[in-house]
Amino acid sequence: MLIREGNERNQSIDLRLAGLLSLVAGALNAAGFELAGLFSANMTGNISAMADNLAKGGWGAALLFGLIVVVFILGALLAGLLIEAGRQRGRRRIYAAVVALEAGLLILTGLAALAGLIGRVEVICMLAGALGMQNAVSTRISRARVRTTHVSGMATDIGLSLAGLWMRSDESVRYRGLLALHCTTISAFLGGGVLGVALHRLAGPVTFLCCGLLLALIALPELLRR
Repeated sequence: MLIREGNERNQSIDLRLAGLLSLVAGALNAAGFELAGLFSANMTGNISAMADNLAKGGWGAALLFGLIVVVFILGALLAGLLIEAGRQRGRRRIYAAVVALEAGLLILTGLAALAGLIGRVEVICMLAGALGMQNAVSTRISRARVRTTHVSGMATDIGLSLAGLWMRSDESVRYRGLLALHCTTISAFLGGGVLGVALHRLAGPVTFLCCGLLLALIALPELLRR
């Protein structure tokens, strides 16, 4: 799931990747909002909120929303640099290594929050960085077929896939595959959000630990594979 890339991947591999990573992303995004009223994955919403606050003179809030966006980009940048360096050296397990790094960041976030070492804003920024890394991994390894941290693009692609099937296009098989992939992504993101809120209300920052451990369980077998 985290070894093959591009055309080496099949529908089954992409579905598993989209389902698992979208579940985690949905849980983190919703738990972060439950904690601080801020989204760590929704960059469209953060940019819109930033613009709204700038128009109203809310400079502090605008700076906060802008910071989340910048941290998300930095997470994607870090993942991109690591992936490029790994690919240049023929390290096929580099994607699993980046997901393992994300898992470590989430575990560290959960432990720091439990110990009271970081506040709500710091938690959201760390989640944004982790999700930027995750979206970079899923985008690069699947050649942009799988994106796990936002829904707008997936909803658009569902509409386009339905249009292709409605018109009985010659590419109907491909459209059915894309429809299944994008519906899986949105469903997993939704389910993860419900679970994330429920778990956060029950156990607080342990939610971030659980998400990190789940990602570690996904990444480590791939890292250890011969």
